[in-house]
Amino acid sequence: MAAVQKVGIVGAGAAGLAAAILLADAGIEVEILEKATEPQTLGSGITLQGNALRILRELGVWEEVEARGYGFSTLGLRAPDPASTVITMLEDIRTGGDDLPATLGMYRPDLTAILRERAGQAGARISYGKEVTDINDDGGGVTVSTADGATTRYDLLIGADGLHSAVRKAIGIDVEPKPTGMGIWRAFVDRPEDVVRTDLTYGGHCFIAGYCPTGPDTIYAYLVEKAQERNHDDGPRVMAELAAAYGGPWNEIRASLDHGARINYTWFTSHLVNGPWDRGRTVIIGDAAHSCPPTVAQGAAMALEDAAVLAELLISADHLTETLWKKFTDRRLDRATAVVEASVQLGQWMLDGVRDANVPGLMNSLSTMLKEPA
Repeated sequence: MAAVQKVGIVGAGAAGLAAAILLADAGIEVEILEKATEPQTLGSGITLQGNALRILRELGVWEEVEARGYGFSTLGLRAPDPASTVITMLEDIRTGGDDLPATLGMYRPDLTAILRERAGQAGARISYGKEVTDINDDGGGVTVSTADGATTRYDLLIGADGLHSAVRKAIGIDVEPKPTGMGIWRAFVDRPEDVVRTDLTYGGHCFIAGYCPTGPDTIYAYLVEKAQERNHDDGPRVMAELAAAYGGPWNEIRASLDHGARINYTWFTSHLVNGPWDRGRTVIIGDAAHSCPPTVAQGAAMALEDAAVLAELLISADHLTETLWKKFTDRRLDRATAVVEASVQLGQWMLDGVRDANVPGLMNSLSTMLKEPA
């Protein structure tokens, strides 16, 4: 028998849905409490590296993800010149194993929809309009109160409610995301025919100019600059101005920005709960526990790994014990810390203008670690 029989999960993002699928598949009663009043359909692209794809295969959704996304196993580096000259094309490390692409891009809402449908098939229930207002752990269970006046008791509560987690605050963890000094423009646009992988350009008007194919006809393109106050309504104009320094596929991308492209701007932030993520019968995972700039494209992967490891331990144990929580901390904290530190370090090198930074060494070391299952 599993360590718990009834689990509440706060948040219907990747981490929460993945945990729900695995636990419900094992016969555990699962309810997801989602603050939004309906399924979310907004977002841009997402880059999933091999270790994330490995978990998606474990969840039973790989074939659909592969069909809806765009997989590739090379990485291009381009010069910040008018021709966007290709400097080199690298074989990317397949951190999920040789039978999976090194990387897959897809439309983020599509990934969420796939996981949401799979969670429903597994028997998990998603309750919308459920904003958590109070958590009461009496040692034998957790009673959760929501803004609609309802209360529900669970054997375990999983906080998978993102960067500004209400669960994290409620259990007394006062860590909050902090800006790292960079901001990113993202646009979801038509795919130029010659965009068949991620290409990165370092330098020019931006720290990074890059794009990732997300399907047969779409990509998401991004420009990373020094963080500043920006007006989203100016997105097409600002992105076009910043992109003017880059040639090659950027010429076509730039032309697409004026045709209803979905554009957003956010600051890079980072945080890490540097210690156990559990408090009694409540635990936080994914962005609630750690977040990092997307410089190493591991945010979603870390969230999925958190969910998979937690579910494995809960399903294989007979009771919820300190030993179980120690195993969870031992398997997740150092790995998440390495990813957060590497992503922040890469950004800091760019902000500081460090020319002799050992980027290949850092990335090779990180990829070697990620090839090992979580």
